[in-house]
Amino acid sequence: MSVEDILLGSLIGLITGGAVAFVIQNIVLKKRTAKILADAEHDGEALKKDKILQAKERFLKLKEEHEEVIKDRERKMQSNEDRFKAKEKVVSQKTEELARSEKEIEKLKAELDTKLTAVEVKNQELEKTQQKRVAELSRISGMTVEEAKAHMMEALVDEARTAAMVHIKDITEEAKLNANKEAKKIVIQTIQRVATEQAVENAVSVFNIESDEVKGRIIGREGRNIRALEAATGVEIVVDDTPEAIILSCFDPVRREIARLSLHQLVSDGRIHPARIEEVVAKTKKSLEEEIAETGKRTCIDLGIHGLHPELTRMVGRMKYRSSYGQNLLQHSREVANMCAIMAAELGLNVKVAKRAGLLHDIGKVPDEEPELPHAILGMKLAEKYGEKPDVCNAIGAHHDEVEMTTLIAPIVQVCDAVSGARPGARREIVESYIKRIKELESLALSYDGVTSAYAIQAGRELRVLVEAEKVTDLKSDELSFTISQRIQTEMTYPGQVKVTVIREKRSVNYAK
Repeated sequence: MSVEDILLGSLIGLITGGAVAFVIQNIVLKKRTAKILADAEHDGEALKKDKILQAKERFLKLKEEHEEVIKDRERKMQSNEDRFKAKEKVVSQKTEELARSEKEIEKLKAELDTKLTAVEVKNQELEKTQQKRVAELSRISGMTVEEAKAHMMEALVDEARTAAMVHIKDITEEAKLNANKEAKKIVIQTIQRVATEQAVENAVSVFNIESDEVKGRIIGREGRNIRALEAATGVEIVVDDTPEAIILSCFDPVRREIARLSLHQLVSDGRIHPARIEEVVAKTKKSLEEEIAETGKRTCIDLGIHGLHPELTRMVGRMKYRSSYGQNLLQHSREVANMCAIMAAELGLNVKVAKRAGLLHDIGKVPDEEPELPHAILGMKLAEKYGEKPDVCNAIGAHHDEVEMTTLIAPIVQVCDAVSGARPGARREIVESYIKRIKELESLALSYDGVTSAYAIQAGRELRVLVEAEKVTDLKSDELSFTISQRIQTEMTYPGQVKVTVIREKRSVNYAK
């Protein structure tokens, strides 16, 4: 056997074995496929049954929910039906009551018509009787109807006036009992809670020196130093025989302060000549302006006032060197601001606005230029110019009644200004004006009939009026007191308030002989 036969035989064997293996593998694959299909059909059936079961459960659940919704709607409909029936029943009852009321009204109307007819008949009878009586009275008294009416009206007017005065007195006393209690409480608490330092500024300042030798140096050769100082400061410098003192006279406190500080620096330095005087005065002016601005800022900070215009702040600082009736203006304004804040807090108003208005109420007294306007009006215009609120501007302009009050802050500022100015020791008053006011008070009281004498006491804060008991009754004395107080209030200007006391004294005198 050759090699080729062997190889051919081997090849045939390999081919025959591969075919058999392929056939076997094919049979195995078919069996696996049949098993997989059977398993898939089984799983499909199980899944189908599960889905059908889930669908049935879902259907039953939806059916239950639907039935519940239908039942709920039926319950609501039944409730609404019951409510409508109840309302219908109430309406029926009210309709019946209305019908009964209409019947009663008709019945009352008929009775009223009957009564009115009877009243008209009686009125006609009374009118006829009245006419007969008037005619009889006219015949008896000898007076006509018009004369009798005039006499009766005069008597009624006197009686009404007396009754009105009694009524006014009762109302006044009742108002005092109710209102004065709270008002006094607020005012007294306000005054007690404000501690005030008293400062009196005059038109003259005194500069103290160590020895009289300094006076010659201040005067200078042929008076050139004192003339230069007066020209630079605008202050009259009086060097007389007063020991160790030089008098500075000027109506402007700022100028006097500049002159005093300049003199102090010149005397301390020792170099006093015209050029040095001009230099020192210029520096002092600049320094004082800075101090004024700083005083204004410090005052606003102390009072808790923010956002004030720089020009208004500077004017507040200038108040330190201005006085009114001997009362320092800055101290007065601070006092008014604090009292306004306390009163506003007691009354439930805006405390910050009240304090701001109280501080600025006299700002019109310290402008750089002084036009011919009342200081309240000028202060209001300045406040408007520098962006203050309308409430503050109105309070400034109305605190002396130059303009009408439009806010509740305005009367508070007016009251606090009067309290600050009228307290004892706050202000000095010119003797001539004080005497004139006292005489006017007494003359006003003496102008009434029945007044024997009048005395203004307690520095013009009380007026005592003595009347004749024969001419003035007790009721007339009440009327006289009220009338005099009203005239004082409308015709005179005065700080604080004036108490009017009318004294009626009855004396019976007999002699035993």
